[in-house]
Amino acid sequence: MKPRIALIAHDKKKDDIIALAAEYVDFLRGCRLSATGTTGGRLANELGLTIERMHSGPFGGDLQIGAKLVEGEIDAVVFLRDPMTPQPHEPDINALVRACDVHNIPCATNVSTGRLVLSQLMLLARKK
Repeated sequence: MKPRIALIAHDKKKDDIIALAAEYVDFLRGCRLSATGTTGGRLANELGLTIERMHSGPFGGDLQIGAKLVEGEIDAVVFLRDPMTPQPHEPDINALVRACDVHNIPCATNVSTGRLVLSQLMLLARKK
């Protein structure tokens, strides 16, 4: 089965998620990807990835991804968060990260952990 990965980035981290995804673009092309609105649009337009786009985070996109996660439809989350800027939808963000913890889903919140998660998923996919 193809890895199912959610990709999310706050506004000031969008360039970082594009760069991170570009490092793994060949692997990501073989995955089932979900993303919040603007992030998904940029990933599709700039890298040619096929993405199931949810609403923008402040309009419920984080909650939509959280619901997919709870239903067993997400294997890993890469959520590049901006810890220096207050987010109006912080409760939604916390709910998504909590859902990852409750359901034992890897959740990378910065580029370094994003690389670790994506590298491991890529290795596991090659073994299958």
